[in-house]
Amino acid sequence: MFSSLRVREFRIYWVSMFVSLIGSWVQSMGLSWLVFSLTGSAFLMGLVGFLSYLPVSFFSLAAGVYVDRTVKRDLLFATQLAFALSALTLALLVLTGAVKIWHVIVLAALNGFIMSFDAPARHAMIVEVVGRRHLTNAIALNSAAFNSARIIGPAAAGVLIAAIGMSGCFFVNAASFLPVLVALALMKPVAVQPQANRRSVFEDIRESVHLVRRNRSMIFFLGLAGLVSTFGVSYLVLMPIFAQDILHKGAMGLAFLVSSSGVGALIGALNVARLKDDAVRFRVLHASVMMFFLAAMAFSLSRDLVLSCIFLVLAGVGVTGSMSLVNAMLQAAIPDGHRGRIMGLFMMMLMGFIPFGNLLFGALAQGFGVQAVVFVAAAASLLIYLAAWKKFIVPARVHSGAVS
Repeated sequence: MFSSLRVREFRIYWVSMFVSLIGSWVQSMGLSWLVFSLTGSAFLMGLVGFLSYLPVSFFSLAAGVYVDRTVKRDLLFATQLAFALSALTLALLVLTGAVKIWHVIVLAALNGFIMSFDAPARHAMIVEVVGRRHLTNAIALNSAAFNSARIIGPAAAGVLIAAIGMSGCFFVNAASFLPVLVALALMKPVAVQPQANRRSVFEDIRESVHLVRRNRSMIFFLGLAGLVSTFGVSYLVLMPIFAQDILHKGAMGLAFLVSSSGVGALIGALNVARLKDDAVRFRVLHASVMMFFLAAMAFSLSRDLVLSCIFLVLAGVGVTGSMSLVNAMLQAAIPDGHRGRIMGLFMMMLMGFIPFGNLLFGALAQGFGVQAVVFVAAAASLLIYLAAWKKFIVPARVHSGAVS
């Protein structure tokens, strides 16, 4: 389950990134409180979240071209330093009392732009650190770190806001990037020759799009990421309504629901980390996606807090297990020269659709109710997935025993 941690460079990187992720979740919670305290506006809270992801929708694919053209470790050092400076700027603005809502909006959009480069670089560099043998395990452990931080960070933020204020949360996040910067300086990943910069960005993008179009498995994996991102994850934005209006449990109920989803996600990531055989991975992927959509449908119908938490644990296991496997299996099929671009496309599908899905779900829930919207979206997504599985995966496995 932890085989990739035997690799020194990945062990250093993983521990430091785990610390940084906790800091990022601390800032995320502190930022929500800051926007609410400045404006009291739910719309502006949603706008900040929307702008945090929006740049990924437009820039991640082009950023992937740059990832292929540069040394990934150096690029990551620059993006992590930029994140740290952004957090430090926000901390100083809050500490001095000079912060305005437009500061928060600009910094949120800036962080989204930085993420457009950081996310594909982080994913593309993993194979250079651990090699293909430990790739699936390393990706799963990265996901486990993210979801562990999702459990620890918000709880820590509640304590820190009360103890040292919102500015303290942002200072903590800025400091949490220091271990990552040190780790990147100490790491010695396997050198991969950056792609020569002889063509335009659009020519490089077109080449990678043609590569995807010729590979049925890549089409399926990227489509599944987009499906889960748009219709499968966006229901989380409606969680406060479930807690307050459906379950009648208020803030405490919301905490239980969010924590349950995080616990399930951690279990799903660790389950993937132990897998080795490709045939088993396909079976687990199929089971995980089915579990996710069925659990989301059951959650939408539940009016009991305990049952809702159980269904969210199952949904967390399914969504994180499936997306970790999609990431690993997609990377296994990517030629090294295209890794940054394909990871940029993957991040665009996985993260770039989230803001639009959030807006869509919010609008539909306003008119038809949260339970009906989540149930119909999960059921429709399940049917689309089954049709795609039958079209892209089943024929290839029947005829060749493996996806081309």
